[in-house]
Amino acid sequence: MVSSGWTLSLALTILLSSWTCLGLVLEQRTPGSAGQSLDFSSYGNHLARRADPILAGYLGVFFLGADPYIYFYLSNGNDPISFKALNKGSPITKPTKGTGGVRDPTIIQGGGNEAGKKWYIIGTDLNIGKTTWDASQRTGSKGIFVWESTDLVNWVNERLVTVEDSTAGMVWAPEAIWDPAKGIKGQYLVYWASKFYPTSDSKHTGNPSNIQIRSAYTSDFKTFTVPQTYINKSPTNIIDLTILPLNGSDGKSFLRFMKDETKKTVFVEVSTTGLFGTWTRPGGDSASIQSGVEGPAAYLDNQVPGKVHLLLDFYGGDGYRPYESTNPASNSGWTASSKTAFPANLRHGSVMPVNQTLYNALKARWG
Repeated sequence: MVSSGWTLSLALTILLSSWTCLGLVLEQRTPGSAGQSLDFSSYGNHLARRADPILAGYLGVFFLGADPYIYFYLSNGNDPISFKALNKGSPITKPTKGTGGVRDPTIIQGGGNEAGKKWYIIGTDLNIGKTTWDASQRTGSKGIFVWESTDLVNWVNERLVTVEDSTAGMVWAPEAIWDPAKGIKGQYLVYWASKFYPTSDSKHTGNPSNIQIRSAYTSDFKTFTVPQTYINKSPTNIIDLTILPLNGSDGKSFLRFMKDETKKTVFVEVSTTGLFGTWTRPGGDSASIQSGVEGPAAYLDNQVPGKVHLLLDFYGGDGYRPYESTNPASNSGWTASSKTAFPANLRHGSVMPVNQTLYNALKARWG
């Protein structure tokens, strides 16, 4: 974070010089001003993916409020906020393991040698109809659901993989991103939300830690490295992390959206120094995009350079509502999109761009 007493220095001069090359603008406020931050006013246009003519639409993967299963929605061509249910509105798949319910599904494009050849869906092992919210956080599942596909149509090899030990109360909202910087061939960085109890409290009846974001690496979604704490904003509870790579850069620029579970807000942070680099919260420590929401799902526009779409789950109301921005590295630059063609009651999920071949295959199989 940038402190209120920040002043120009040699280090800042070097940083400013490098960001100027990227088209970034640094906003300096007077010392002591509240919410002092960096203004990435042209960030999206310079670092987000350029329009890609081979992309033909978007695939949305969600669960529905009372139905913790995997549902597919396909866009109306390249319209980023017009979706239609596939499979006549029935689930594409239902889990057969764990609690028998999956929430927060995210679809992951293969990276490295799996690029264009493999996709994964991972999700939370939770059927709230069989438990309570308190119990689900004290003695919830320690694993994540995984499915895989080589064509986006057939989903196989369902598994429930344990990623945390017995001190964890739960594993919520897992997502993953390909990290080309990990090792020689790269690996998937998988991340999720957990809280922890002392080893002396084996039944988890006492007070836990705050909720933090954990992470581990995998190359196959079968075996994982020992998890590490990725984000800990103690005493604040953080859940629902999603990371958006900004293509067209050097592979080190990312946006990450998350929910402050304590204040019930969603906010964005930005890094130009990699997944484990320095992250800045534009607008300061209290800045946020929206309140009373969760489950952010961000995706780049297929046609408009620098434009990002963001779905926010109004969990106390009608589920996902779409937002958009051409200045996505901001907590104040988001506007509500039209909901005319956007389905109601979609819950925490993800959206992925698809080319014409995949678009046609999905429509032919599930349309």
